[in-house]
Amino acid sequence: MSAVPRFEKPGKAAKPSGRFRRMLDRLSTSQEDLESEELQEDSQASGCTRISECTDRQIVKVTGTLRTVTLRPRAGVPALEAELFDGTAPLDVVWLGRRSIAGIEPGRKLIASGRIAMSHGRRVLFNPKYELRPLGKE
Repeated sequence: MSAVPRFEKPGKAAKPSGRFRRMLDRLSTSQEDLESEELQEDSQASGCTRISECTDRQIVKVTGTLRTVTLRPRAGVPALEAELFDGTAPLDVVWLGRRSIAGIEPGRKLIASGRIAMSHGRRVLFNPKYELRPLGKE
């Protein structure tokens, strides 16, 4: 083994090379960071757009985990709001006129598609088409 340092390409983060180093890296990384990495890999594998890359008025297909689900009226109409997180950024998903939807609960993974809107500086997806991910794959 040589003591000469290896030079990485600019702009790329250095990844641990050995098995022991990878294990130490996983042990020293927070649970939240590990979950974010897993969600980002899942998003990429399913061919969906990363939420952080979504822009206003863009039609997208995104995937992630629901962090929160709340009932919050909008203009006097019931609205079910959920925060979807894919490891890069949060997205508010809103179903207008709904008080509840079977299967929409915190911790559930889903794929949602529709047109992104910006509201108060946050990305929002109103009345999206959605597909609940199987519970066995979570």
